Amino acid sequence: MISSNDFRPGITIEYNGGIWQIIEAMHVKPGKGSAFVRVRMKNVETGNTLEQTFRAGEKVPQAIVEKSEVYYSFKDGDKFVMVENATFEQIELTAEQIGSEVEFLEVGLEGIVVLQHNDRILGVELPNTVELLVSETTPDERGDTSSGGGKPATLKTGATITVPFHIKVGDIIRVDTRTRKYLARV
Repeated sequence: MISSNDFRPGITIEYNGGIWQIIEAMHVKPGKGSAFVRVRMKNVETGNTLEQTFRAGEKVPQAIVEKSEVYYSFKDGDKFVMVENATFEQIELTAEQIGSEVEFLEVGLEGIVVLQHNDRILGVELPNTVELLVSETTPDERGDTSSGGGKPATLKTGATITVPFHIKVGDIIRVDTRTRKYLARV
């Protein structure tokens, strides 16, 4: 159990049948009435956010979330097989467990973090950036830079993102996995 007075960003708690990570905690002491803690938290499994108010000193069960660093080894049918860096154990994940970032998985990708609670996989965090090969895009057209936008490009893993006009097939680009945006040509 953890007291609401000890709430800080990054702490995980069990609340309403889910595992929540605290994003913001503001301790409020009004002029009259009792103190309280206003919290903004994110569900680790679904990604939903919630704002909640707790009385000062209220006890809530703390969730111990284990993080293990893995790398993507291979795909076996509809399962993605990850290998834990420390113990070399294999962990099989489905596309639903990985989430929308599954489009950025490439064999050998390192720095993936698997979140577990009571031997149940809650989610997967990919590295903030990945470097991928452009496998398909439209040819560059001279003078087509006035719009300032970009053109769609399909990456080696199947993900489609918007890239600047100067990117061509065969280029390796750096992509932000959180925002799905082009960062730079490598």
